[in-house]
Amino acid sequence: MAPPDHDFARYCCELLGTVGPCVPKRMFGGFGISTDGLTLAIIADLGAGQTLWLKASERTRPLFEAEGCARFTYPVKGVPKSMNYYAAPAEALESPGLMVPWARLALEAAVEARANAKPKRVVAKKVAPAKKAVASKSAVRKK
Repeated sequence: MAPPDHDFARYCCELLGTVGPCVPKRMFGGFGISTDGLTLAIIADLGAGQTLWLKASERTRPLFEAEGCARFTYPVKGVPKSMNYYAAPAEALESPGLMVPWARLALEAAVEARANAKPKRVVAKKVAPAKKAVASKSAVRKK
């Protein structure tokens, strides 16, 4: 597997930039691409070279499948596992204009995923009980 390609990541950010300023961040041997804190795409090599994988949802998945886009699937202990990401259509990789509808779908899926996310559980810190003030022997004698 080749190391992640920073030039490809920057190019993907240009393609997806119609939905907002995109930032590539290294993760898991590839990149996560986000805008406004929302991850809308990842770049990973699952054996066929660096691929731009766009975020999908239950609502948008049929659109990616109708276009023939492969689902992000990887083996875990010999068992295939999938994530809600689909390979960007080949023609959409040609220009930001052709990527617009797919970038919007990915952003919509990211917004939907955030809205449906379970709130993070806040763990309260344990606070040690306050120690009772002990009067000094000299204070006790004065009474």
